[in-house]
Formats: sequence, structure tokens, C-alpha cells
Amino acid sequence: MNRTPVTLYMGPIRGGTDHIYRNAFARHFEGFDLAVAPFINCINLNKITRKYVHGLLPENNTGMPVIPQILSKSAEGFAHLANYLTDLGYDTVNWNLGCPFPQVANKHRGSGLLPFPDKIREFLDAVIPALNGRLTIKTRLGREHRDEIFELMPVFNDYPIGELIIHPRTGRQMYEGTPDLSAFESCLALSRHPVVYNGDIRTINDFRRLSERFPEVGRWMIGRWALVDPFLPGVIKTGKNECGNADKIGKIKAFHDDLFKEYSRALYGPSHITDRMKGLMVYFLSAFQDTHNALKKIKKTRTPEQYLAAVNHFFDTEARWGC
Repeated sequence: MNRTPVTLYMGPIRGGTDHIYRNAFARHFEGFDLAVAPFINCINLNKITRKYVHGLLPENNTGMPVIPQILSKSAEGFAHLANYLTDLGYDTVNWNLGCPFPQVANKHRGSGLLPFPDKIREFLDAVIPALNGRLTIKTRLGREHRDEIFELMPVFNDYPIGELIIHPRTGRQMYEGTPDLSAFESCLALSRHPVVYNGDIRTINDFRRLSERFPEVGRWMIGRWALVDPFLPGVIKTGKNECGNADKIGKIKAFHDDLFKEYSRALYGPSHITDRMKGLMVYFLSAFQDTHNALKKIKKTRTPEQYLAAVNHFFDTEARWGC
């Protein structure tokens, strides 16, 4: 078992791990030491306002420490937004070089920039001297091929980067297939910077297997699988798996109800509330047994009242924890 002190990062999930989710998670569960926030885009330099970065305002992030993430291929725009966030109190910002979605990558942003090491070097040449804080990078192995990362590691090594968060898939893979652990191992050997592992930590056994293979890694990021099983970070930290505890369903229900209350306050219009909660319930239901019919009923709801009735029926009569 890995003896390196474990630091757990909540991964950035758009439409999932926003400030409301992060704060509610911290009220109900344990395990995460910090979160990387879902990315924000660079905009016109003169249009950055507190409203634009509402989800990153320190007063809206009381549950756990947060690292803002920026998606950009513009060095000037990135530096301006990063320094705005530094003025708010953040000493670190993260550059998103990993987003796999075509609407992002096709514009040479996120993982779409990975095949162009010269452009990444030009970006870092301009950004690093302009930043008032620290830079970290979240990346994948490449856009098209895993070998792209091996041309990028010497580039990353030439700059004072705080850490590299590596998801060992390509952008084209999205979230399909399996992480390439051999490629990740090679990155560990090549990197001059601390490396965070990110990818498919679904269970405590996954974490144990990975930490035994990479005993030098102490920083781990969990994304969508913590949305499925919010107990997982705490189990990793304590080593105690309480699978079968009847109170788990009650804790998930309390967490859900807290989220519903907070989103009802923050979002405008019944469709926004139900759509956000239905998106989260897709994750929640993945941890339970035999949820096909429940998910169909929940997806058909159109109002908050209908949604709550369907969800309450599931928790009260059908919910069986799946572990």
C-alpha cells in the first residue's frame, strides 16, 4: 500500500462539480483535500466582472480549497483572467489542456492543442512571465495518439509549472477504453514536476492497485466516479469501506435534498432546476441496483414537483445500494 501521504483532488466536471456541488459535498462527505473547478473561458479583456466569475468568488467557495481552471489558447487572455483570479485571492490557476470534446478541441483548445508543442511553448513563453501566481496544467496523453505526450514533456519541463495532472487517455478516446498506465509511468519518469494521476478511480480497489503500481505518486484526482459514489474519497482516506451500511441511502438522500434546495435558490426557471438535478441523478443512480425504470421515470419529469415525486419514490421504495 502506498505510504506517500495522499492528497485527493475533486476533478472538474462541467455541469457537475460547480461551487454549489462542492460546498454541499463538503457538508455531507469527507476525503477531498481540494478541488479543481470546471473551466471558465477567456473573454474580452474588458468584460471580466465578478458576475462572470461568480462560481469562483471566495465567498461562494467555503467548503474546500479551490484551484480555478481556464480554457484558452490566447496567452494574453489567459494571463489577464488568471491575474484577475489572483487578485481575488487564488495563488494557483490551472490551464486546461485536456478537454476532449470536439466543440472545444476542434478550435485548438483543450486537448486540441496537444499535437502542437511549438504553440504550447509559445503560449508558456508569454504566460509564465506575465502571471502573478502559480500555474498548473491538466493534460491528456495527446489528441490523436498517446505518443504526443512524449514531445510535450520536455516543453513542460522547461517551465516552472507547479504540477501536471495527467489523464492517461487521448482526447479521441474521450472516456472510452482503459487508461494507458504504461504511458503514465513513462511520464512519471520524464517529469521534473509533481504529477497528479487522474482517470478511472472507481473503487477503493482501483486506488490500491494504482497506488501500489505508482508508490511515488501522492496526488490523485477523482472525477465522475466521486459523483457516482461520494463515499469513495473518504474510504480512500480512512481505508474503511462501509459498504452495506443502511445509512448510506439516507446520506445520499440528504445530500440530494441539499443540492436541490441550493440549486432552487440559485437557478432561474423550473427547467433549469430539473435539468441540473436530472444530470446529477444519472450519476447517483449508477451506484444503486436495478435503476433502469427509476431513471426512465425521472428523465420524463418536466417540473421540480414531478422530479421530486419521482426521486422520493425511488429513495423511499426502490433504492438498494449497489456495492
